[in-house]
Amino acid sequence: MKNQSLFERAQRSIPAGVNSPVRAFRAVGGTPPFFERAAGAHLWDADGKRYIDYVASWGPMVVGHTHPAVVKAVQDAAARALSFGAPTEAEVELAEALRRLVPSLDLLRLVSSGTEATMTAIRLARGFTGRSAIVKFEGCYHGHADSLLVKAGSGALTFGNPSSAGVPAELAAHTAVLDFNDLAQVKKFFAEKGSQIAAVIVEPVAGNMNLVLPAPGFLEALREECTRHGAVLIFDEVMTGFRVARGGAQEKFGIRPDLTTLGKVIGGGLPVGAVGGRRDIMEKIAPLGPVYQAGTLSGNPVAVAAGLATLKLVDSPDFQPKIELTTRQLVEGLKAEAKKADVVFSAQSIGSMFGVYFRAAPPKSFAEVMQCDKDRFNRFFHEMLKRGVYLAPSAYEAGFVSAAHKPEDIEATLAAARESFKS
Repeated sequence: MKNQSLFERAQRSIPAGVNSPVRAFRAVGGTPPFFERAAGAHLWDADGKRYIDYVASWGPMVVGHTHPAVVKAVQDAAARALSFGAPTEAEVELAEALRRLVPSLDLLRLVSSGTEATMTAIRLARGFTGRSAIVKFEGCYHGHADSLLVKAGSGALTFGNPSSAGVPAELAAHTAVLDFNDLAQVKKFFAEKGSQIAAVIVEPVAGNMNLVLPAPGFLEALREECTRHGAVLIFDEVMTGFRVARGGAQEKFGIRPDLTTLGKVIGGGLPVGAVGGRRDIMEKIAPLGPVYQAGTLSGNPVAVAAGLATLKLVDSPDFQPKIELTTRQLVEGLKAEAKKADVVFSAQSIGSMFGVYFRAAPPKSFAEVMQCDKDRFNRFFHEMLKRGVYLAPSAYEAGFVSAAHKPEDIEATLAAARESFKS
């Protein structure tokens, strides 16, 4: 088995054999497949097995893998140069495209990852307000910057403690962790600490504790409180950008954040991120202002070319309705198959993101996510994997559908689910 031998070999050179933790399959057990190629909605591993892919490289492959237009754009760009470390016309075009699609972006800066985008947004918010405190929500992930790797302390309204070794307690003490979808808690915290808060950062649709939708009024309350107390509202749309709507979650829910972070789709599968928003805040970034940020590969021409080609496809009028319909068909089909097998199960979707849960109803908070039957998910995951369906190897991750998923892919997935639920 080539997958197994590669995994054993990898562990001799790479921590746990992987370059990002969830890839190690430690949450679900077993040996991760090592992939060799991809096309459309499918992946092939080192042993030659084909899978229907619902991970989509954790979101960016919204048009499907190796789309001819994206591949050609990358090839053409690579033939000209791999990197300049200097301005290019293409990065201006990408910035203009993003501003057109996401109207809250008065100005934006390209960076190399979603983590770098959120890290920069936090620094900008602190530099703009002159305050130190940050509010985030339990279950929302914003990359591995020190300020954001924080869990709640002993009380729901306390400032946080580090949830990763290597994060100084003194730094974590500036981050408060509240409960996602708890409006009363948000209002109480702002009433007590509002003058200290530099920013609230939130995934408007949580995708890193599985898929959790915002409760009615929750995002509106964040906007209200930030406006009232002079804090910066940051929407982390690294995952939701161009997934839940053409203009992201902010378009879907009609909320205008002060800053937005983007990634995933805007690189079309290559490493890229962006932070943008209100002009008065963005003008604080160097060289216009005192908030420093720099990056040798920011605006990399190959990544920008992939992003531009992807966004051009995403911007077509029928793109979003079609991919949303496919996602709903998948979710409704999974629920129907679980019901036939008398399995306690629920699922939901928004745009082309979906969540599956081994509990009676979709969760509305991190605490409810933790009530899901993790062991049953792990067994389901492996049954689906055995039948050629690649889901996220964790009960706490959202899934993704691409425009390349065809009716026969959904039918094959539901057939696999039928047998998996039975077992």
